[in-house]
Amino acid sequence: MNRKDHVVIIGAGIIGAASAYQCLNAGLRVTLIEPERPGDQQAASFGNAGWLSSHSVLPPATPGAWKSVPKWLADPLGPLAIRWKYFPRALPWLTRYLSAASNYTKIERTAVALRSLLAGAPGLHQEMANQAGLGHLIVRTGLLHAYLSKDHFKQDEKAWKIRKKEGIEWQELDASALAALEPDLDRRYTFGVLVPETGSCRNPGAYTAGLIEHALSRGAQFIRARATGFRIERGQLKSVLTDVGEVTCDKSVIAGGIRSKELARLAGDRVPLESERGYHAVIQSPEAGPRTPTMFADRKVIVTSMEQGLRVAGQVEIAETDDVPDWRRAEILRKHLAALYPKLPTNLDDARVTIWMGRRPSTPDGLPCIGLASGCADIIHAYGHGHIGLVSSARTGRLVAQLATHATPEISLAPFSAQRF
Repeated sequence: MNRKDHVVIIGAGIIGAASAYQCLNAGLRVTLIEPERPGDQQAASFGNAGWLSSHSVLPPATPGAWKSVPKWLADPLGPLAIRWKYFPRALPWLTRYLSAASNYTKIERTAVALRSLLAGAPGLHQEMANQAGLGHLIVRTGLLHAYLSKDHFKQDEKAWKIRKKEGIEWQELDASALAALEPDLDRRYTFGVLVPETGSCRNPGAYTAGLIEHALSRGAQFIRARATGFRIERGQLKSVLTDVGEVTCDKSVIAGGIRSKELARLAGDRVPLESERGYHAVIQSPEAGPRTPTMFADRKVIVTSMEQGLRVAGQVEIAETDDVPDWRRAEILRKHLAALYPKLPTNLDDARVTIWMGRRPSTPDGLPCIGLASGCADIIHAYGHGHIGLVSSARTGRLVAQLATHATPEISLAPFSAQRF
């Protein structure tokens, strides 16, 4: 490929930002198309837990999860909930979601694929951040899983055995070691698992915006528009269509998050992409919190100290993409914080708390779509990263650049093909 060939990246979230960074490194001319301000509150990149969790190799569902469907429907405020009115439309996706994790053979197959995508991710992010002048946002202190007891940890034993099989190592902490590492933590938690290879980002929104700014400083162009389709002639991409006109190009990358589904269809692939809506609450100037970003297995939440304050993130809500948020879910997260860190006041001034809802673009099997479109080999899929968008973005960007320059991808992309559906 000619080094002056032009790639149009649809979407300026963390996947689009990393793709722009790597395509510029590969010598390509880059244009980003995005209707909103990069890294702002509309983006899933803005509000995640900040985890660079290279050990997140398991699909969200587990064997036997189908038994919980009635509970998901009955409890609108549970850790995973499905809005009744959306259930008929979500049912095909949900059926595939449950089937993809119906036994541990399937889960192990998913783990192999995800590990290939995530291995070494914190280091890749550190390198990318350093070159973009954003190194201060990446923290390499590992990630912690807190359990009420070792018996509770053993309930996750199969999951940890699968991680071990993929080369992931961890340190087990008894009650005293956990208290020493996390002095503010509720003493009911008496067992911890620290994964040293991992890391975190102190401000995912600023990281995304900073990578885009870095790309623009290197000559990338930014068009504030919404991509609506493609002009393809005799199997060759001629341009990306937008609501403000056409953008001629040689290659295009679909990295539009939850908005990628229709573009994928226009590129020849029908992908079951669903919005797993998540929430967060942030306490400014917190009186207590974790030294190490921490996941709580019993509450299904993650707590991270960030530049904006103490963030608790979690929840999965299956609902219409643009349906109104249920802010009671964010209030539940806020209450979790008070229970987890007793030094936090229970009567916080509302002015110190911000809440947020975002949309994870999720496939039913927990694997993103990365690869060439079946309708045009000049179009590249790069979306559907679900719960691992931030951590997986670094290698996804490298893979996008390799595909755009006809280089051999550094990992097998067969598990991530959009045609698998």
